Amino acid sequence: MSEKQRTILEPVSVSGTGLHTGQQVTVTFRPAPENFGYKFIRTDLEGSPVVEADIDFVKDTERGTNLVKDGVRISTTEHLLAAVFGLGIDNLMIETSSVELPILDGSSRYWVEALDKAGIVEQNADRVYYELKENITFRNPDSKVEIIAIPSADLRYSVMIDYESKVLDTQHASLNNLDDFRKEISNSRTFVFLHELEYLIHHNLIKGGDLNNAIVFVNRLISQPELDRLSAFFNRPRVEVLKEGVLNNIELNHQNEPARHKLLDVVGDLALLGIRVRGHIIATRPGHASNVAFARILREHIRAERKQAGVPQYDPNQVPLFDINAIKRLLPHRPPFLLVDKVLEMSTEHVLGVKNVTMNESFFVGHFPDEPVMPGVLQIEAMAQTGGILILSSVPDPENYITLFMKIDNVRFRHKVVPGDTLLFSLKLLSPIRRGLCHMAGQAYVGDKVVMEAEMLAQIARKPEDSVK
Repeated sequence: MSEKQRTILEPVSVSGTGLHTGQQVTVTFRPAPENFGYKFIRTDLEGSPVVEADIDFVKDTERGTNLVKDGVRISTTEHLLAAVFGLGIDNLMIETSSVELPILDGSSRYWVEALDKAGIVEQNADRVYYELKENITFRNPDSKVEIIAIPSADLRYSVMIDYESKVLDTQHASLNNLDDFRKEISNSRTFVFLHELEYLIHHNLIKGGDLNNAIVFVNRLISQPELDRLSAFFNRPRVEVLKEGVLNNIELNHQNEPARHKLLDVVGDLALLGIRVRGHIIATRPGHASNVAFARILREHIRAERKQAGVPQYDPNQVPLFDINAIKRLLPHRPPFLLVDKVLEMSTEHVLGVKNVTMNESFFVGHFPDEPVMPGVLQIEAMAQTGGILILSSVPDPENYITLFMKIDNVRFRHKVVPGDTLLFSLKLLSPIRRGLCHMAGQAYVGDKVVMEAEMLAQIARKPEDSVK
């Protein structure tokens, strides 16, 4: 049974402070139609420009995953998108009143609570999945990062982190069912080492920082004056280091909360793919930069496979539906103007024909004999003859008819065709054959590459009586 796309039932808003800008911002989630995806809308800018949550628009991963389209920026998207994706929402309009989304408590918890409050509803359209068929891998030896996606019946995540620190050593986290995101992952907060926090404070990069935003790990001895300065900066009565090497700002929600938060980041960053993958994502020492790099590799793989999906496959050992003698009984053309060698398959709506291009073609005598290229007009003619076989097969006495061009549209020559190429012509009807009129769209392939495409309108006409006798 197919799964349906989902959106929310009614609008809901969340307000908070941007971690780095310190600006107050309100985010409003609104229902969106089917196949809409996730789109951010900057309501604070003139014209309310839209930025799609798409991996192609990731500008940088400095202190978060940041999108830019036509100069319009959306910063720190990962925790919000993790909540949206983790709750199984496919279509959502996300209005924001500032460049940076609020940090809240450094997890996805409050986003999840807001979306649950809005209500999640099914839509009529089916959800689209990408079925992973082979392993896809990203490696960065310098940072010891590896992310791999392997085929799986369901979407699963496994994450390992290792900071080679006594206070934060190797941790693992896993999510075997996305339905468990709300309970197991969403409240896992971001974390930072004290030296990183001090750098951010010194460079005024966390204007909206608060000790409620993150787990702070202390991996060195720290003096009381330093603790007092932190207390003053965050307006806390007292800051101290627990024996585990964690500041006493918050209690852990999970023993392996850092690993779970890294898993949360992976979910949020890979949501930018715009499609759900059936596969097991295994990430070792991931970060936003590696997540985005992996997502881009996966995106290109999906695009390439989808492009290949429509490419006809030619098996030279396949017995043709029509060989050259059968074609001669259908078409009135004869060498050197018979340009279809065989037909591999045909239905009432499509046909697949083959033309083997050799140096012995008569047109190469005068058409660039020293640099032979098959003329484009003859590629069109060969495609038309292939389509003519389809239309002539629709009448009981094809030998009494010929096909005539009426219109050719949208012709594109993508690559040159040379001797040694095997041309595959794949044509489909754009509308049913009526009153002898056939409207077709076709592509010509050499291997997996489209070399030519066109739309054609042809008509079958009965031969004159004298020629029929």
